[in-house]
Order: sequence, then structure tokens, then C-alpha cells
Amino acid sequence: MNAFEKIVAHERTTWSLAQVMGRLGWDQETMMPRGAADQRGEEMAALEEVLHARRTDPALGEWLEAAEAPDEKGAAILRHVRRNYQRNTRVPAALASELARVTSVAQGTWAEARARDDVAHFLPTLTRVIALKREEAAALAQNGDLYDALLNDYEPGTSGAEIGAMFARMRPRLVALREKVLAAPAPAALKGEYGRDGQLRLSRTLAEVFGYDFAKGRIDLAVHPFSSGSGADVRITTRVAEADPFNCFYSTIHEVGHACYEQNIDESYRFSPLGEGVSMGVHESQSRIYENQLGRSRAFTGWLHGQMGREFGDLGMDAEGFYRAVNRVQPGFIRTEADEVHYNLHIMMRFDIERALISGDLSPAELEAAWNDRFAQDFGVAVDRPSHGMLQDVHWSVGLFGYFPTYTLGNVYAGCLMKALRKDLVGIDTALAEGKPTVATDWLREKLQQHGGLREPRETIAHACGFEPDEGPLLDYLEAKFGDIYGV
Repeated sequence: MNAFEKIVAHERTTWSLAQVMGRLGWDQETMMPRGAADQRGEEMAALEEVLHARRTDPALGEWLEAAEAPDEKGAAILRHVRRNYQRNTRVPAALASELARVTSVAQGTWAEARARDDVAHFLPTLTRVIALKREEAAALAQNGDLYDALLNDYEPGTSGAEIGAMFARMRPRLVALREKVLAAPAPAALKGEYGRDGQLRLSRTLAEVFGYDFAKGRIDLAVHPFSSGSGADVRITTRVAEADPFNCFYSTIHEVGHACYEQNIDESYRFSPLGEGVSMGVHESQSRIYENQLGRSRAFTGWLHGQMGREFGDLGMDAEGFYRAVNRVQPGFIRTEADEVHYNLHIMMRFDIERALISGDLSPAELEAAWNDRFAQDFGVAVDRPSHGMLQDVHWSVGLFGYFPTYTLGNVYAGCLMKALRKDLVGIDTALAEGKPTVATDWLREKLQQHGGLREPRETIAHACGFEPDEGPLLDYLEAKFGDIYGV
């Protein structure tokens, strides 16, 4: 084999092992016995040692120096492998293993603290995670910005300064829209209890109509819904609250967006760096456009209204009232339950806080007070308990610093994609009203999903849309949609 072929063979095994590690993570959040947390931490650490050794193998560096790409696909593979090799060789093996062990155990500690509303129980573990992430960031940054080094793991090619500037442009229009909407009469909320079994049946139907392939996936329950895996094994989770069926349905649609991206990548890219979503921002664009622009549209909620009526009986409102209930705007503590108007403000707050934690400007001991103060400032409501505050998200317990801003970046990308999609698919609302969103998701598969990691993130969006992405289409969409619903 020549150098390029050796790299491809090496990556095939590494990718496969990484999928196994991902499956362990899925099991930990869905089916693992509670008492197995410490053992699972050791297992994850051991597998991370193997993966780190493969990712930093000196032979891989030699092959990269000698390799020549045979085509566009080969050039993209070399770009990913080279970037990953440079990253991984900067992080000591002992640090990578310790991070895997600590964050695996920390996830269980966080879940316990969240259930008990006990910040003190979580704080020592969080302090250790942050110290390890700062150590990792210092190794990666090589005298550069610590936060940018972590952000690059999730959204290559961007920086905290660029994200901050975009947020600064978005905030005035979001705040102005929120103030106008909250000053207007609120639509009626959906009332009643909706049984677990019925929600899960309809959740499965929603996954199917959006194109999720159950021959290569499954739905389970988790505290924090997520999607896991790639290629022929992509699993999602949802959650059920009997008084809030939208939580289950839109969590499912959201995770199906992630899952369909992975399921729809060109099969020839499998077992290579191209066989996964190119970045978390692009990934989030898929989950957000499925959930919001498609799933919360007036056309699709009209179909969903009929499905819920058949499953649960009279809902006490017509299709238009149901559409308004689905898109009801109200301040709330929980990011994952936030409406489209408030959601990005939740992300902006977390972005500022985690940058301060990584820079050292904010200590873990100061986090709860900082969170509560900022939340009251941004949302006008006092946090009533830690599970509604700093303990609500799993991300920091598992070391995902730099991840949060990709949620809003995904919303921005989704706004651009929907603008392009509506230009190409003039009759999209008719299909959505018939419960056929695959007309839109097929467009996404062709324009974006099948290409996996072939292009860089912004290039991926620009290629799909036909124009460079920016925040304008998202803000225009939000103002038009909620201006119509609330008459403002």
C-alpha cells in the first residue's frame, strides 16, 4: 500500500473503535445500571488510551508527510486526518485518558446533583473537569486563546471573537422582538394529560415521516435527549412529560434531524473522517430546521393537530390555535424547552459564562451566583432551583466547553438553508400539510447531508444555499413568524 492507502486503512479501524466508544456512551445514558458508573469510567479511559495511541501513532505522521491525495475525496480525508493528528499529538496520552475517566464519572455525579438540586455535590467534580479542560486547551492553543482551542473541536474555522461579534449583532433584534411579543396577548396553551404510550407511538410516527430509518436506528428514553452514532447504527433518545407532549414530539424531531444527517451520508465515506457530520454547527442546522422551520410551521402543525386528535381525542382547540400553542412564547428556565424567540438568548448567556470559566475570569465556586445574576438580567426571572439553573445541562459535566455556541450557529445556518429551500421548493407547504416533510428533507440530503465531511463547515452551508451564511435570514424568519402569530 502507498502512504495514502495506509492512512485510509488506519482510519478505518480508528473510526470503528470510536463508534464503539460512542455506543458505550449511549448505553451509559440509557440502559447502564446506576452502580456501574465507576467501572464504565475505567472502561472509557482504557478505550481512550487505545484511540489516543492510534491517533498519535508516529507512523501516521510519516504517512501524512508522504501521502498524495488521488481526488477531492482523498484531499478532504487528508485535511481531516492532518488536523486531527496535529491536535491529538499536542495532548498527552495521560491527560486524554484522565479526561475520559473523569468526564464519564462526572456525568453520573451531575445527574445525581441535578435530581437532588445539590450544587455542592457536583462542584468538586466540575472543578476537576474544568481544570483538565484548561490543561487540554493550553496544550492545544500553544500560547493562543484557550477557548478558541476548544471551540475548534466543534466548529473548525471559527473563533470566540467571531461568535461574540455575531451574537452582538443578533441580540438587539432578538431582545426587541421578545419585548414586543411578550407585551402582546399570549395564545392559549395546550391543556390536559397525554399518556406515555400514546406519546411514544406518535413520536415513532414523527420519526418515520421525517425519514428516520428504523432498520439502522432506535428510540429510547433519556433525561437529556441526544443522538448517537453514524452510518448504519444511529440511535436517538427522547423524553416524556404527560402534561407537555410537545417536549417529547419536538425532542424527537430534533434528534431525528441529527440522526438523518448521519444516516444519509454517502456510504462510500463510511469508516473515514468524511463519514460523520462536518461540525456541530452544521449538525445543529439539521436538527433545528427539522424541528423549527419544518416541524413548527403552520402547515405541518395542522397535520400534527389531526394526528394528536386521533391518538388522544379532542384537544380543545382548532388547528390554528394548535399552531399558536406550539409556538407560544414565554420566559422559561430550561434551554431545551425554550421557544425560538428565547432560545438563542439562553445560548449567549452560556457562551459568555463558559468563556469566563475557561479563561479563569470566573471560578467554579462563583458559577451559581454568576448564572443566577445573568439569568435574572437577561430573562427578568429569578432562578428558583439549581436544576433550573447551572445544573440543567449535561455539557459541562462531560467536558463539552466550546459546544454551546454551535447551537445558535446551527440556528443561523438553518435560517439560510430554509431561505434556499423555499426558493427551490415552491409547494413545500402543501407537502408539509399532508405530513410529508421528506420533500424538504430529501432536498437537505441532496444539498448537504450526503456530503458529510467533504467540505469545511461554512463551505458546506454555502454550497447548499448558493450564498455565504449570515444571521440575517434567521432573524427575518423569526420576526415574520412571530410578528404574524402575535400581531406585532
